[in-house]
Amino acid sequence: MNEERRKILDMLAERKISVDEAEKLLAAIATEEAGGKRSDEESVTGVKLPFKYLRVQVEPGEGDEGERVNIRVPLKLIRAGLKWAALIPKDVQGKVDDALSEKGINLDLASIKPEDLDELVTHLKDLTIDVEGKETVKIFCE
Repeated sequence: MNEERRKILDMLAERKISVDEAEKLLAAIATEEAGGKRSDEESVTGVKLPFKYLRVQVEPGEGDEGERVNIRVPLKLIRAGLKWAALIPKDVQGKVDDALSEKGINLDLASIKPEDLDELVTHLKDLTIDVEGKETVKIFCE
């Protein structure tokens, strides 16, 4: 084990950094060791995105005994889902779009492209939503 990895693990053991921070640092070291080449999936637009996951965290408000939620969705899974949406027959797509519209979600499944996901991920920094002081929802990519 090299010295940099050992230092990161020591900082983690001493609780100076979080598990997520340690993971990011170890990934950065792995990238450097690979000669700066990233293993991340290249976006459809040809630009390499440094993100692998869409992360959603829900934290209870102060004094609230609610549970914490931590969801990490691989972006490859989301991209694969977009490809599957293309397999929905045209007549069914209209019904799905209508059903979503009835629920207040205006979404045309046929118009979603992988480039749209890449653009969303690129522009999604740290989004935090406070829900009436009860909980905090954070959405970000890593």
